[in-house]
Amino acid sequence: MSTKTVTSIINTTKTYQFIDNGEPMRGGMKDVYFSPDKSYVVAFYRDPQDFNSKERLKKIVTQYFDSFFVRDAVSGAFYKELYSWPTDVVELDKKVGIVVPCYNKNFFFKQGYATNDLLKGKEKEGKWFASAKFRATQSKSKLDESELGNWLSYFQVCVNISRGVKRLHSAGLAHSDLSYKNVLIDPVSKSAAIIDIDGLVVPNLFPPDVIGTADFIAPEVLATKHLSKNDPNRKLPNRLTDLHALAVLIYMYLLYRHPLRGGNYFGPMDTEKEEDLLMGSKSLFVEHPTDKSNQNFKREYGDNLQKFSPWTDLKKTPYSITGPYLKELFDQAFVKGLHNPIDRPTADSWEQALIKTNDLKLQCSNNKCDQKWFIYNNTKDTNCPFCNTKYSHSIPVLDFFYQFKPNVWKPENQRLVVYNNSTLHFWHSDKNIVRNERLTDAQKARVGYFSFHNGKWVFVNEKLTSLKDVSEGKDIPIGSMVEINDGKKLLLSKEDGGRVVIISIANK
Repeated sequence: MSTKTVTSIINTTKTYQFIDNGEPMRGGMKDVYFSPDKSYVVAFYRDPQDFNSKERLKKIVTQYFDSFFVRDAVSGAFYKELYSWPTDVVELDKKVGIVVPCYNKNFFFKQGYATNDLLKGKEKEGKWFASAKFRATQSKSKLDESELGNWLSYFQVCVNISRGVKRLHSAGLAHSDLSYKNVLIDPVSKSAAIIDIDGLVVPNLFPPDVIGTADFIAPEVLATKHLSKNDPNRKLPNRLTDLHALAVLIYMYLLYRHPLRGGNYFGPMDTEKEEDLLMGSKSLFVEHPTDKSNQNFKREYGDNLQKFSPWTDLKKTPYSITGPYLKELFDQAFVKGLHNPIDRPTADSWEQALIKTNDLKLQCSNNKCDQKWFIYNNTKDTNCPFCNTKYSHSIPVLDFFYQFKPNVWKPENQRLVVYNNSTLHFWHSDKNIVRNERLTDAQKARVGYFSFHNGKWVFVNEKLTSLKDVSEGKDIPIGSMVEINDGKKLLLSKEDGGRVVIISIANK
């Protein structure tokens, strides 16, 4: 074991140390060594890097690094936590390498499996959290409860991944290999880390190094992979293929199954060809609204379907349990856009749909429910789809309206579902405040909360300076409360962008 020093090719006054024990961690393309204090790694490419590859790496650690993290301090701090972004390029004995900060400790398993510690200390690749095999009670591969979080955890994880993809695309970049191998997640802290940034695609400048990872390669890429790279009909990873991979990730993190890996049979053929058809030119959404031919999980789970229920039972957990906003985007991604890439939802669309869906959440009345939370389904009887427990309380539902022009209010297709001690925020009261990574701490603060008090629902105003009960014609000063009942109309703010809510009480 020895400590070696390597010099930056960007700034030759900078040097880095790493520990060479003769047995580096081996990635798909790189050998990885830790620094003495384990604050960063030095990862050397096993294959020689040509001029173009070196130029791409140089741009990533200089121009793009500055653009993402330095010029915009507000969002830069958020993205620094989200990306595992290379900070320098080095060279040693004609081998090119990159310097990358180490992941946060929460991206390593503390326990891992429920029955043994084989995963302890290993990276939390997203694959461990994207399949029913790792959460079924009877499964030998079940992860420990302390690692899994609850269903709501995965909504925030998906928000973070969507923001990461949105930011790359806004800079004209594509990740090119977005998958659960290249996204680490921690459901407990509801965080994510997007890794392997060094393969970024810049259209017409830096082409992709790989076609992607199985399960996440877009159908058009698989369907044309036999063509020459120079053939104009060959489809290579780009922004639109990222959007397919993003949709697959979100579907898998929320429903623990693959959206295309069903039971379609194409006749006798070798496994690779069958895989290319299933995920490529013949791919079909397992929950396609009119074509049910792919709705069979025996290929994936054999005769153990019941063991992995409810995730293998599309009647118990249809994708509609994710709520109306996400169902619409899944239709767009896997029905309309599956073979028409231009129709795929953008990362920003996913982010906003996930955030709006978060406002529809309810806590399951069953303390032993594995998922703990579910999305309000707007039906007469409200049950948890995971354990089928009837929700035991009435549900105030706030529908939002905005002022289209003076005295003309239009619905926003947005609502807030209320449970005891749920909160209202500035982004609810003011249309001009968008809930994204640029929110200040002051904008994140709650403005009031809902409570079931003495047999009645009330809203306690903590920060709204112009809250008004329109139904009663009364102002609701800060520090006071207003009763929430069927048909109640509240003006949340008189400011430009202020919203009105109309309340209905469900599940009475």
